[in-house]
Formats: sequence, C-alpha cells, structure tokens
Amino acid sequence: MNDPWKNARRPSSRPPRATPLPPREGGTPPPPGRGNDELRLYGWNAVQALFAKRPQALRKLYLVESLIPRMQPVLKWCVANRVGYRVVEEGDLNKLAATTHHEGLVADVLRAPVLPLAQWLAELGEGPALALWLDGVGNPHNFGAILRSAAHFGAKALLLPASSTLALSGAAARVAEGGAESVPLVQLPEDAEAMAQLRAAGFGLAATLVEGGDDVFRASLPARLVYVMGAESEGMDRGLASQCDLQVSIPGSGAVESLNVASATAVLLAQWASRRVK
Repeated sequence: MNDPWKNARRPSSRPPRATPLPPREGGTPPPPGRGNDELRLYGWNAVQALFAKRPQALRKLYLVESLIPRMQPVLKWCVANRVGYRVVEEGDLNKLAATTHHEGLVADVLRAPVLPLAQWLAELGEGPALALWLDGVGNPHNFGAILRSAAHFGAKALLLPASSTLALSGAAARVAEGGAESVPLVQLPEDAEAMAQLRAAGFGLAATLVEGGDDVFRASLPARLVYVMGAESEGMDRGLASQCDLQVSIPGSGAVESLNVASATAVLLAQWASRRVK
C-alpha cells in the first residue's frame, strides 16, 4: 500500500510557504489508522480549540488551500514540532471527514483522557460547581450540543456512568464548537459508589424528569450540584431518579410533550448559573 504521507510537508527551518502540496498520485490519501486513543476532528472551532488547549495532541492535519493564511500559526507549529500536514481538495476532506461539514479543516488528534471520578474530585477545588451526569445519552449531536452549553455556562464536567460506551466523536466535537476542550469527561464507578463520592464532596444530585418533579425555576438548588440527565427517548431511569436528592422538571405550555435532552440541559444550566451571578 502506498504511504499516504509520502508527499506530506516535511519540517524545515523555514516557515511553511502558503502553497499547496502536490496531490498524491491516485487521489485522496486513505484515512490513516487510528486506535481508540485517537480521534478525527473537523470544523474550524473544534480544531482551533484543540490547538489552543492541547497542541501536543495534534498528530496530522489536512486543510484546503484557502485556509493557509489563517492557519499560519498552526502550520508553523507543525513544522517546528515535526507534525505532518497536507493541503488537499474539498472533495478529499469530504471523504476524510465523512461529511461536508468540515469547514475546510480535518485533524487527527489524541483524545483527552477520561478522568476517574476520584481524581476529578481531588482536583476540583472548593466553591460552587456544576456537573452533568449523562444517564443514557447517546446521540452525538445531542452530546455535542450538551458539551457546547456546558462550556458556555461553566460546567465542570460531564459524568459518564460505569456502563456507558459514550465517547467523543468528530461529529460531537464539531457541534460542540470548541466546548469539548473545556469540559472534561469523567468515568463514574457503579451508581451507589458514585453517589457516595459526590455527596462526600458536597454535591447534591438532581434527577431531571419530564414531569412530576419540582419546578426547577422555584426549586432550591445547592451550590454544588449534579444534574442527572436522561436518555433521548426513554428519559431518566426511575430507579436512579428515586436515589437522587431532589427531582426537578422544566415547566412549559403543554404545546409539546417536552424538550429534547440537549435543549433541556441548556435551560437547566442557565437556571443554575443565574443563581450564581452576584
């Protein structure tokens, strides 16, 4: 098999020139092999946030020629740090990203580590804090929208149940618009142990129900709070909800059954944040 990086830009002592590399014979380079520790990002904000927060995680970069001027700081960093990049056509990026929503930029990067709950709590510090426990959320676009809202309102983490297989995807990172680099993912132990550790750290747990909970706009919410968010279709597991310290719902007009999980999360985050504003 031909090496897709045979003609990639090689590091040099000079800054990169704003000219595309000649295309590889045979068309689009095949996607390089990526293990579970790597992720293919696409979209301007997702890639720029990665570079701002974790430039050392960048492994390979593809871009269209028109982005070369805007990408000069990143390209110069690639040259200095021996990271390959390649100028390709729009159609090549469509294939690499498996979508047209790449905004001219695709990057292969190392995933940020998923933290154990005990480590996250030890590093959290004192004071008000909000986290989201995702009970069954699986849709990547909802996951990305939740990450974006969580970053906007300053949530400290997304908590993933012990049985969860949810992981950041390129689609979720693009929808998050850079938020994936600001909100860590935390792996929980089994439910009972996770609740015990969170309560010991001063957190109250609020189950979020479509109906039957206290009005979230009137409820007394603790300064250290975990909202437990249910799955897109089934909602929260009732057994888990009954183990939480309070149950809240978002009141509405009744014109629709409920908000989807991403929209509901944004409302809940805004309500908590509004009470922290001095």
